[in-house]
Amino acid sequence: MAPKDQQPQRGVMEKTRQKTTKPSMYKVFLLNDDYTTMEFVVEILERIFGKSKVEATQVMLHVHRNGKGLAGIYPRDIAETKIAQVHSLARDNGFPLKCDMEKE
Repeated sequence: MAPKDQQPQRGVMEKTRQKTTKPSMYKVFLLNDDYTTMEFVVEILERIFGKSKVEATQVMLHVHRNGKGLAGIYPRDIAETKIAQVHSLARDNGFPLKCDMEKE
């Protein structure tokens, strides 16, 4: 008989699983102002948020009528990047267009 420390161990082996949680999601909103053109807002929605011309126009009209409109829902880092892109493009084109984000 083999010494006790060399005998195979018997019993139930448990696997530990790491629980992964989904990242928090954030809604990115475009905010209305009196200076940014509707055409520029549609362009932003198409270029940065991947909207079709029809979707972008609908969102732009919602922003125009209601003061803000949902551009998309993203994980925090992507939402922050998109907001920075909007602010940069708006500034480069002489518009005061702003975005905001809220935790979903």
